[in-house]
Amino acid sequence: MKLRFLLLLLFAYGAMPLFAQSNKLIRELEQRHSELQKQIAEQESLLTTTKKDVGSQLNGLATLTGQIKERKKYIDTLTNEVNLVDKELHLLNRQLSELENDLKDKKQKYEASVQYLQKNRSIEEKLMFIFSAENLAQTYRRLRYVREYATYQRLQGEDLKKKQQETDNKRIELQSVKDAKQKLLAEREEEKGKLEKQEKEKRTLVSALQKKQKNIQSELNKKRQQATQLNNRIDKLIAEEIERARKEAEAEARKEAKAKGKTTEKQTATTNKSSASGFTMSKADVALSSDFASNRGKLPMPITGSYIIVSHYGQYTVEGLRNVKLDNKGIDIQGQKGAQARAIFNGKVAAVFKLNGLFNVLVRHGAYISVYCNLSSVNVKQGDTVVTKQELGPIFSNIADGGRTVLHFQLRKEKDKLNPEPWLNR
Repeated sequence: MKLRFLLLLLFAYGAMPLFAQSNKLIRELEQRHSELQKQIAEQESLLTTTKKDVGSQLNGLATLTGQIKERKKYIDTLTNEVNLVDKELHLLNRQLSELENDLKDKKQKYEASVQYLQKNRSIEEKLMFIFSAENLAQTYRRLRYVREYATYQRLQGEDLKKKQQETDNKRIELQSVKDAKQKLLAEREEEKGKLEKQEKEKRTLVSALQKKQKNIQSELNKKRQQATQLNNRIDKLIAEEIERARKEAEAEARKEAKAKGKTTEKQTATTNKSSASGFTMSKADVALSSDFASNRGKLPMPITGSYIIVSHYGQYTVEGLRNVKLDNKGIDIQGQKGAQARAIFNGKVAAVFKLNGLFNVLVRHGAYISVYCNLSSVNVKQGDTVVTKQELGPIFSNIADGGRTVLHFQLRKEKDKLNPEPWLNR
C-alpha cells in the first residue's frame, strides 16, 4: 500500500499539462478532405440537364460522366488514405508496445529502489552505515554511495514520470488516428452511395438517348462542323503567329550580328536554313519556352472557381451509346455561371477573334500557345502582355441550356496539339 501511495504521489506531484503529440498525417488528411469535399459539392451544383432535346441531354451526360469520374477519384483517394492511416496505426501500436514495456521495466526498478529505501529509511541507519566503516577511505566511499544512490533514485523517478507521460500521449495519439480511420471509412461509404445514385441517373439518361440515335448523329455532325471551323481558324492564326515570330527572331539575329560586325553570307544562309526548318524564336521567347516547359503539371486551371472536365483530349467513345465517337483537340471545362477564362502562364496575346458570336483568345508563351474559346467578351487585345492567372474574359453561359458554362481549352507547341491535362495542376 505504501509503495503504491508513493508512486501515485510521485506522478501527481510531477504531472505536467497533457499535450498529445500533434499528428501531421491527420492534419494533412483533414485539410485535403476539406478542399476535396468543397470541390465535390461545387461540382454537384453544376446543372446536368432538365431538358429533353438531344443536345441538352448529351451535354448533361457529359457533365454527369465528369462528376462520376471525379467522385470515383475521390473514393480512390479515401481508400489510399485509409491505407496510410492503417500503416500509421501499425507504427503507433508498435511504438506504444515498446513504451509500455519500457515503462514496466522502469516501474519495477523504481519499486525496488523504493523498497530498499523503506528498509533503510532513517537518517540514523544511513549514518551508522557511513560511520561503521573500518577506515577513512571506506567512510568516504560509503558517503559517496549514499549520495549517488539518492541522485540515482531521483533521476529514476523523473525518468519514470517522463516515460509515463510519453506512454499516455502515445495512447491519445493512437486513439485520434483510430477515430480518423473510422471517419474515413464512414465518408467512403457515403460517397459510394452517392456514386451509385449518379450511375443510376446516368443509366436512365443513356437509355433515353439510345432511343434517339438519328437525332444524336445529327447533333454530333453539327458539333463536328463547328469544331472543324474553330480548329481551322486556330491553325491558321497559329501558323501566322509562328511566321511573325520567325521574322522577328531573324530581324533580331541580323541586328545583333550587325552590331558585332560579323554578318557574312555564310551566316545569313545558315540562319535562313534553320528558320525554314523550324520555329525560330527570339532569346526572350526561348527563355519563356523553357520556363513554361519547366512548369509542366504545375500550371493553373484556365478557369476561375469550381470546375469539372466534361470532355477530354483525343478520340474516344461515349459509354453506352452506339457509334458515338468524339474527337477533341483540347479539353472542355465546365464551370459556374460567371466563371472567367484566365491565362495559364505569362505570355503575349497572339490573336483575338470572334466566331459564331463568341470570342476566342490565343496567348503565346514562346514556342507554346494556349487557346481559350467560348468567351462572351474579352478583356485583352492582340499584342497585350498577360501574366499567370490574369483574367481574359467571362465564359459564355448558355441560358437556353440552364446556364451551362463551358470553356474549350487547347494547348499547342508550335503546330503540334498537346493534351492539356498533364500540364495543369489539378
